[in-house]
Amino acid sequence: MTRVIFLTAFALLAFAFNSVLCRLALRGGEADAAGFTMVRLASGAITLLLISLVTRKTNVRAGSWLSALWLAAYAICFSLAYLGLTAGTGALILFGSVQLTMLAVAIARGERPPMLEWLGIAIAIGGLVYLVLPGLAAPALSSSLLMAAAGASWAFYTLRGKKSNDPLVDTTGNFVRTLVVVPIMAFAFWANLHLTPQGTLLAVLSGAVASGIGYSVWYAALKHHTAARAAVLQLSVPVIAAVIGVFFLAEVANVRLVVAGTLILGGIACAILGKK
Repeated sequence: MTRVIFLTAFALLAFAFNSVLCRLALRGGEADAAGFTMVRLASGAITLLLISLVTRKTNVRAGSWLSALWLAAYAICFSLAYLGLTAGTGALILFGSVQLTMLAVAIARGERPPMLEWLGIAIAIGGLVYLVLPGLAAPALSSSLLMAAAGASWAFYTLRGKKSNDPLVDTTGNFVRTLVVVPIMAFAFWANLHLTPQGTLLAVLSGAVASGIGYSVWYAALKHHTAARAAVLQLSVPVIAAVIGVFFLAEVANVRLVVAGTLILGGIACAILGKK
């Protein structure tokens, strides 16, 4: 149980840092969305390949093209969407999309969450809405659709990860396959590519640590969670990102953040207890 808690906590923390690193790079003009995504995918693939070589766990057939497609779609849509969305609006759309997609798939597969788990899900979603609602503005439709697509893509990638027998090897294979889209993106966005040394560093940290290693750990943790529980656990990421933002983005902690965090984390605990 301790191992499962550690793996899950590490993965969720990595997800939160992905948002923080991306916002740091795009907000400060240190990178454009396409350049950030390209470096993120490439550095993730290289890091995982090195780890696989050191641990001697290499398999050229590992992973799948479909999982790689969902991973690349998530990364591309995520970066592009944040160009036209505030952090709060983007988080609401992203994790709302993840939640709805995973729950819909779980119900379609025959999972029937008990009443207490539904209550926990409702409380967690309510806390997330309370956290971002005061800052919501009418977002651009194109950016909203991109972030919703990013959430759906991540949900499908997560669901496929539940079938993984070797998280590190499969994640490595998936990341290596995403490199196919890097030259395509370079060609499509060549005129607008922009990367400063700091932007490149942020993208490398996002790809190597928060994405490559973080996703491998998430794949390992998924074996111990149902689809419904995995969906609601990810609702904690905006809260974690908001707390990290206090230190890295000079954001101010207030009563709303504390109340919303309590609701979201309490809802997650309720959902997990409901499942048991």
